[in-house]
Amino acid sequence: MNTTMHNRIECMLFVAGEPVTVLALSEVLGVSENEMRSMLYQMECSYRDEGRGIQLLATDDTVQLTSNRAYVDDVEQLLQPDQVKSVSQSILETLAIVAYRQPVTRADIEAVRGVRCEYAVTQLLKLGLIEMVGRKDTIGKPMLFGTTDKFLHRFGIHNLSELPDYLRHSIPDEQEESILM
Repeated sequence: MNTTMHNRIECMLFVAGEPVTVLALSEVLGVSENEMRSMLYQMECSYRDEGRGIQLLATDDTVQLTSNRAYVDDVEQLLQPDQVKSVSQSILETLAIVAYRQPVTRADIEAVRGVRCEYAVTQLLKLGLIEMVGRKDTIGKPMLFGTTDKFLHRFGIHNLSELPDYLRHSIPDEQEESILM
């Protein structure tokens, strides 16, 4: 383990605050993408094994320092937010449909939910949790939506294969709402 290189990566990710591409890190540090991915994997394992307050979250393309979800109660108690933002059930349902069935059109979402979803889709786009990923090759060429890296980071997962099996698991409403804040 190259401690100096890991420290340099950690410093850059801390200062960036937002997800950084693996390619950009490898170029700045003069190493191949494969070497960078290997170092990031070592760092991620080390952070997790040590139970550190920060975690490294890498997707296929980006990496970011995030807070350890195990300590969310402590952080909330410290910051004592005046008001907890409530996310509507319709937005959560819409996000779940996009996550599990992407790429989907607004009509696809409405067919599953049985109600209009224009507002929910607009809000999810504004939050950066979904994005337009193309157009469906049918009459009218409707937009296709998919989740973003921000969605993966917000839910603390590396890729969509880590989504829970929605037929066997359920997340309490309070936890779902806190995830989206």
